[in-house]
Amino acid sequence: MKCELAQEQIALIVYGELPDDKVHLLEQHLAECESCRRELEAVQGLYKAMSLLPVEEPSANLIARTRLRLEEALDSMPHGSWLLRLSQKFSQGLGHMRAAPVAASVLLVLGVGIGGYAGFREGRHIHDSDQAKLIMQSAAKTGGVTAQIANVSSIVQEPNTDNVEVSYNRLVPETIHGSLDDPQIRQLLLLGAQNRINPDVRDDSVGLLANECRAGHQCTDGPIRNALMVALRYDRSPNVRLKALEGLQPYIGDDMRVRDAVLETLMNDKDATVRTQAIGLLEPVEADSSVRQVLNTVALQDDNPQIRTVSRQVLDQMPQIQ
Repeated sequence: MKCELAQEQIALIVYGELPDDKVHLLEQHLAECESCRRELEAVQGLYKAMSLLPVEEPSANLIARTRLRLEEALDSMPHGSWLLRLSQKFSQGLGHMRAAPVAASVLLVLGVGIGGYAGFREGRHIHDSDQAKLIMQSAAKTGGVTAQIANVSSIVQEPNTDNVEVSYNRLVPETIHGSLDDPQIRQLLLLGAQNRINPDVRDDSVGLLANECRAGHQCTDGPIRNALMVALRYDRSPNVRLKALEGLQPYIGDDMRVRDAVLETLMNDKDATVRTQAIGLLEPVEADSSVRQVLNTVALQDDNPQIRTVSRQVLDQMPQIQ
């Protein structure tokens, strides 16, 4: 593998988008090429910095209204119109981007930052890696344990206790042991929920965070809810998305961001079990007009007959608004 191809695939592997059959070839190249290893470390550092920013998403109500208006506009066009064909291609492109939001983010970040990043690489010629510098600078600002580590390698919960053992890598592998209420343990779990390399770590992290939220153990802070909403929207594992739904359940009545995330899941998730679970979570907020609108749209137009049936049943059980 040449360096040009390796550097194209580095961003994909950092964001968990590189196909499995290509991962081994890239890892072989990285083992032999110091320049590409530094490239990987820098992209990982950029990913860590970007993950600290909040994820802003349009509301499910806005998405539903926009989709309905687009469909109405397309229906009113003459058959075979060049504008219709152009709109269809554009809609298909948007569908692919929504199916792979991480890949879209990669393209955006690479396109905007390529010029500045080239200068960044040329200006740092010391033996410490760019990622280590980013970690140490962040640690100096925040003082948190997550700013000093590279990734989480494993998570083990002690049976019948709230204690959890988290293994993570810094310059050398390290392990911390403590209660799930420990702020450092929680920070590590938040980092583990973003792990794109090890799906087991991501699954365990989201599951533990969700359990803490359901139990009401100091889960009112923004980072944990945000981590669960990100997992619900973007994680490729249906099991992880189901766990995130369970953790968000206590907040769907009071937090509009959580409600919008669940509505978006109902409309867009590819797994029928996840969507059915989302419908069940929406029953306590049946008076919300956005909830009714989305359920009605799904009940009338969804491709899955089971989802249409469940949505219609929920709507029929809702009291009519006078």
